[in-house]
Amino acid sequence: MKGGVYLDAEVPHLVQQRFALVRAVRGKRQRFSENVVEVVDSEEEALRRRDPAQNLHAAEVMGPSRSSEGFRLYYLVRWLSE
Repeated sequence: MKGGVYLDAEVPHLVQQRFALVRAVRGKRQRFSENVVEVVDSEEEALRRRDPAQNLHAAEVMGPSRSSEGFRLYYLVRWLSE
């Protein structure tokens, strides 16, 4: 288990640690639905494209993981900038 997400060693391609842009107000939330997360290729790209004034933040996330309600979620590993 990593950050509240159970990882399956037999299918590591399903849930992965990734860099992303998260459109949300930063706060105590630790998970985000897939409609506010845009996975990007690199940490550098996430940092370059962030726009805090528009609530678009660079982050490292784990996911996607399916919730018990059937939603695909990403879990925050860390924000890339303060």
